[in-house]
Amino acid sequence: MPAVDEAQIDFETIELLFFAYRDFVSDPDAILAKIGMGRAHHRVVYFVCRQPGMMVTDLLDTLQITKQSLARVLKQLIESGYIRQMAGAKDRRQRRLYPTLAGRELALALSEPQSRRIARAMEDLTPEIRASVKEFLRRMRGRDENLDPVDSDLD
Repeated sequence: MPAVDEAQIDFETIELLFFAYRDFVSDPDAILAKIGMGRAHHRVVYFVCRQPGMMVTDLLDTLQITKQSLARVLKQLIESGYIRQMAGAKDRRQRRLYPTLAGRELALALSEPQSRRIARAMEDLTPEIRASVKEFLRRMRGRDENLDPVDSDLD
């Protein structure tokens, strides 16, 4: 392990992000637990609902995971009636994903408490500060391109 200067690490912000994420996902986690699903299912339903008709390959790129990681979760969502998989109109080899009505309702039920949490956190902020928060989050995005896709469960 390389030597690390602890004084250079922003532990306070790391902890704030850790606890914010933990609480941000807690409401959807509780809803999903009641139907025997988890965060992996949440991510898939969320992105399929946001981009109906997206190809499986696009979902893999979005989630930055391997096919094996996605297969079990996607199969369960299809079998449970939350997502429908169809061949592409022009290229039958394409696998396009669409939410069913139940899938859309699930995605909205999972996003609603998260949206409320965001609204509460930002309610007293000026438009400029809100824009700064969003810019901060945009800058936090991005994965080291030298890393391989994750080959484990989405959770």
